[in-house]
Amino acid sequence: MSNNEKHTFGGIGFIGLLTIVFTTLKLTHVINWSWRWVLSPIWIGLFTSVAIIAIVLLIMWIKGDTL
Repeated sequence: MSNNEKHTFGGIGFIGLLTIVFTTLKLTHVINWSWRWVLSPIWIGLFTSVAIIAIVLLIMWIKGDTL
C-alpha cells in the first residue's frame, strides 16, 4: 500500500441537516410553516454564496483585474 492515498469524508453539513429537520417537522405536522420557510436554509445558503461571488467580482472589477 502506498502512503499517497487520499481519504475524503463528505457530510451533510449544517444547512442540509437543518433542512431535513424542518422538512420532518413540517411533514409530521409539528410546525405549520409554509414550504418557503421550511426550505429557507437552502435559499439562505444559495444567496450567501451568490452574494460572496458578486462581491469578489465587484472588487476585481473595481481594481481592474481580469478573470
